[in-house]
Amino acid sequence: MKKEDIDQVLAIEQASFSMPWSRNLFLSEFRSPLVSTLLVALAGGPARFVIGYIVFWLVADEMHILNLAVVPELRRVGIARELVLAGLKRAFQKGAKRAFLEVRASNTAAQKLYSNLGFAGISIRRDYYDMPVEDAVIMALEQGEFQTIAERE
Repeated sequence: MKKEDIDQVLAIEQASFSMPWSRNLFLSEFRSPLVSTLLVALAGGPARFVIGYIVFWLVADEMHILNLAVVPELRRVGIARELVLAGLKRAFQKGAKRAFLEVRASNTAAQKLYSNLGFAGISIRRDYYDMPVEDAVIMALEQGEFQTIAERE
């Protein structure tokens, strides 16, 4: 992701979440390049058109997926999967051995995406989300699965 992508990313963010990240929050991720990675999926063609993005942190040997979204009209065609796989590969190259994320308990589509990639629900965080208040399912991709996926893809 480049800073010039922020307007397009914000439009996807606002269409995707009840409590979207702010411009300043995305910009703050650029200030921590040793920890934070921001990747985008681009549509084909001469213009730079962002169709999805992922933001993750690398803390010690753990990847923490913070944010993932795709333009609404292009969901469920594999873009989010490719973004997660690209993120896993990049994090593995930087030394990650496991991955974690939180997902709304009601977001069964996202849970299915992650489960199909080998993530498993490991616990619940009660009332983690606002607007509406909802539990988060914590999902993890453990070391063996992580390495297998990162090296294969």
